[in-house]
Formats: sequence, C-alpha cells, structure tokens
Amino acid sequence: MATEDLDRSPVAIEDLRWDEHGLVPVIAQDAGNGEILMMAWANREALERTLDEGRMVYWSRSRRELWRKGDTSGHVQHWEELRVDCDGDVIVAQIHQEGAACHTGERSCFYRDLAGSRPPRTPR
Repeated sequence: MATEDLDRSPVAIEDLRWDEHGLVPVIAQDAGNGEILMMAWANREALERTLDEGRMVYWSRSRRELWRKGDTSGHVQHWEELRVDCDGDVIVAQIHQEGAACHTGERSCFYRDLAGSRPPRTPR
C-alpha cells in the first residue's frame, strides 16, 4: 500500500482497539527530546479526562482506580500530542514531564538493561 493511500484521519476514542479489560497501553514520551519515560494503561474514562484536563490520567490496574499522574507526587504530565498507532491499539503521549516520571524517582522508568541485551565487545 502506498503511503498516500493511508488513512491519516484522527481516531475517535470509541474506535480504539481495547484489550479484554477495556484498556489500551499508553507510552509517555518526552515531547522535547523523544525520550520514552513510562508506560501505563488507560481506560475510556482516563482518556476522556486526559483530553478534558490537558494532563495525563491513567488507569491503575493494581488499585483499580483512575490515576491522575502527579496528584500525590507532584510529577505532573501535561500532554502536547496524543498519537495512535496504525492498529489503533497503542497510544503515544508526547508530554511535558514535571519532575520524575518513575515512582522510583528516576526520570524514566526505562533505566535498566535486559540481561544479555548488550552486543558483545569486538576484539581490537
């Protein structure tokens, strides 16, 4: 398929492909430098509130409740753009992060390597 034939129209919330629990993964990406900061889940209400409030609201699977990022930590995420992938089942939120994104205090939740994922050193 030629790229000019792709449907580039905005995707309505009701047209997203939700998982069996009514959730969709959301990847939070720094709008300034492209760094991936975290991944969380959102249900329909979380996305509606995100759109209404201008800041990220997620669904906490462990607490089974809405989670407005920054309400307790002060580490608020204001979104600049919300993008939907080609399958309609993942969202990338380009955000402006205040403070750390990770509950550990790290800026990004992705501060650890997968064991064995570093390429072997080449002998000189």
